[in-house]
Amino acid sequence: MAKTAAGRSAGKTAVALKVTLRDIKPPVWRRLVLPGTMTLAELHEAIQAAMGWHGGHLHAFDIAGRQYGDPRTVDVVDDMDDETRLTLNGLLRSGVARFTYTYDLGDNWQHQVLIERTQPALDAGRYPACVAGKRNCPPEDCGGPWGYAELLAAIADPTHPEHADRRAWLGEDFDPDEFDVDAAACGRSEPLRPQIDPPASLAHRLYQRG
Repeated sequence: MAKTAAGRSAGKTAVALKVTLRDIKPPVWRRLVLPGTMTLAELHEAIQAAMGWHGGHLHAFDIAGRQYGDPRTVDVVDDMDDETRLTLNGLLRSGVARFTYTYDLGDNWQHQVLIERTQPALDAGRYPACVAGKRNCPPEDCGGPWGYAELLAAIADPTHPEHADRRAWLGEDFDPDEFDVDAAACGRSEPLRPQIDPPASLAHRLYQRG
């Protein structure tokens, strides 16, 4: 359930968010500074870029009990609202301070998004920006948090029966503790192209939870 923060201004502001990937220890997180005029659709792009996801799967925001997503997918899942119609300033006016962003309906990567503070907006060219973070993004299609834990256990143990196969699949250069703030840009030269047609049962399972 979303929490609220009273008395925040929703004028011309920059918004500092902390995005934390749930069910991963040690935590994987990013701190973003974004224009208050940014829509949820644009926030999706910023989170994808800062975290290191590739954007090939469906996503959704869960805010105060309502679901928001790509307008091209609103017919896939019942009761989903258009993410292009709500901005961060709109969330501030509603008093929302905490919500969930889910990426990949199969692996079900849930991110807690916390609005930490607002500040007067400066030069628009400074935003969006990733200003801090910890640890590498998990690889796509590895089975969600539990699959990722199994993957890390296998590559950390040379005696593990799947060590060689998992390391070959993952690549020799992958370091789960690595994070480069300069590489975690929040902008993209091209829009993400999400998968439009997920299995109906998968979509139903995520959006009917709770």
